[in-house]
Amino acid sequence: MLWRALRLVCPACGRGRLFSGWFKTNPNCPECGLNLHPEPGYYLGAIYFNYGLTAMILVVTFFALFFLLDISPDQMLWPLAAFCVVFPLWFFRYARSLWRAWDQYFDPDDTVPEAGTSK
Repeated sequence: MLWRALRLVCPACGRGRLFSGWFKTNPNCPECGLNLHPEPGYYLGAIYFNYGLTAMILVVTFFALFFLLDISPDQMLWPLAAFCVVFPLWFFRYARSLWRAWDQYFDPDDTVPEAGTSK
């Protein structure tokens, strides 16, 4: 599931692409038909992946630069602020993909065929 999420493919079949654009999620998997928008607000959980990883990288980077390289917080402010804007935008698709894979793993949609089987 993790490998499928990192490749941005369907967590159920591992073949269909999850996205048709940078921010546009397909309504269904083009290969197996898995509903990729099961309910309104479904991808709210992806925010936890995105925010959590952003915050973790930010904190580790701040303390590493501060204590190991003796860089002042004033010097780190704008680069780290830019990171907090750019990284979540880049990681958006991966956060959604990880959330969909997490949900498929813990609450599988039984209406789609398993990986390796035909339609």
